[in-house]
Amino acid sequence: MHKLIPASFALAMAMPMAAHAQTPAAETATDIKALRQEMEAMRAAYEARMQALEQRLRSAEASATAAAKPAASASPDAATAVAAAPVNNKTAGANAFNPAISLILSGTYANTSQDPENYRITGFHLPTDGEFGPGTRGLSLAESELGISAQIDPFWRGALQLALHPDNQVSVEEAYVQTTALGHGLTAKAGRFLSGMGAMNSQHAHTWDFIDNALAYQALLGGQYGDDGLQVKWLAPLNQYLELGAEIGRGRSHPGTDTSRNSPGMWALTAKTGGDIGESHSWRLGASLLNAKASAQELVGLNAAGESVHSAFNGDTQVWVLDAIWKWAPNGNATRSNFKLQGEYLQSRRKGSLLYAADSEAASSGDYRATLSGWYAQGVYQFMPAWRVGLRTERLDAGRPDYGLNSDLYAQSRYKPAKHSLMLDYSPSEFSRIRLQLAQDRSREGVSDRQLMLQYQMSLGAHGAHSY
Repeated sequence: MHKLIPASFALAMAMPMAAHAQTPAAETATDIKALRQEMEAMRAAYEARMQALEQRLRSAEASATAAAKPAASASPDAATAVAAAPVNNKTAGANAFNPAISLILSGTYANTSQDPENYRITGFHLPTDGEFGPGTRGLSLAESELGISAQIDPFWRGALQLALHPDNQVSVEEAYVQTTALGHGLTAKAGRFLSGMGAMNSQHAHTWDFIDNALAYQALLGGQYGDDGLQVKWLAPLNQYLELGAEIGRGRSHPGTDTSRNSPGMWALTAKTGGDIGESHSWRLGASLLNAKASAQELVGLNAAGESVHSAFNGDTQVWVLDAIWKWAPNGNATRSNFKLQGEYLQSRRKGSLLYAADSEAASSGDYRATLSGWYAQGVYQFMPAWRVGLRTERLDAGRPDYGLNSDLYAQSRYKPAKHSLMLDYSPSEFSRIRLQLAQDRSREGVSDRQLMLQYQMSLGAHGAHSY
């Protein structure tokens, strides 16, 4: 009996150790079971959704057949008309052609060391109605967007994008119809739309990676270039992505002006190509050219004394844009982490005449030649789900403009405006985002503006896919 007591004691001591040794295996089994349950739940949800869609399709086909039979019995001509008519009535499915509605709500808090009312960019004449600078100090409602889009019939779709400004003004950002059945890689668009030039120009503000637009867009395009006109794009039937585009328009936006003319006031050409490198990398390159005419275009800049002065430009402008994007996502899965590197170079060549002090009796006109340029480079890294950090650096160059007879009246400086921005954003879902941005803006010579901005963005309703 005395030998049994030590053996029992040793066995009792070994049991917890054995249980501890089995803990990792038990945890692994639990994880596998949880993953299997999650996969089964996803499979069941997918099958249920597919069954619901199939049932809707069968109902729509049955309704269309029932609607066609009475017409066929009435007259052969009526049956032919029903068969040829676009299927855009309620019998083709309750929601088949209902408009998709989306609303983007946005607001900001801005703390700046300089008064935004005095914002200027040294060496650049900015449009009086352009979008530049940090905006309003303090708490404010930012620009919100209301979008409506729908399939019109088997051949057309339509879209409307309204911008709701903080000053209670409403403007039409986009309103166009677009073909859906031209074939051969062709699509056409007519109406008001954002030009396809560059990388950021066609993107709506709520899809930007930073709160504000790049300085080069502000200084050379007045913010974003949109126009009333026609656009045609062709997607080449190649293994590598290649898209060519052409646009003609009224020329209503900077660097053009809205004047009464029969001929187009602008034209633009675009070319974009890209592809994948392995499973984790993708890239895209683009080149664009915009040509626009201006008549009595109202501008504001700085004179030789450093004071604001209003001018009026008459002439032609060409804007070249080169853009590049590179993306990385491990094995093509961007859910947990990913990185995007993006950059653009813009060059504007203006030729015509500039009227100095256009709003006073001392107005003086002289020839004007200028080659203006700017670039930005930004990187955005999603280091864990819902969290991203980004850095952007940018610079402008006004070159050496020739003001002709007014050379002594305008500020002549070799200063190159610059800005550096750091942002951090949190997106608990694809429909909501909160973003913090810090920036040092040196757009005006001798002035450094320290900016702190906090932004929220909320998406309601339909949420379409974003461009590359």
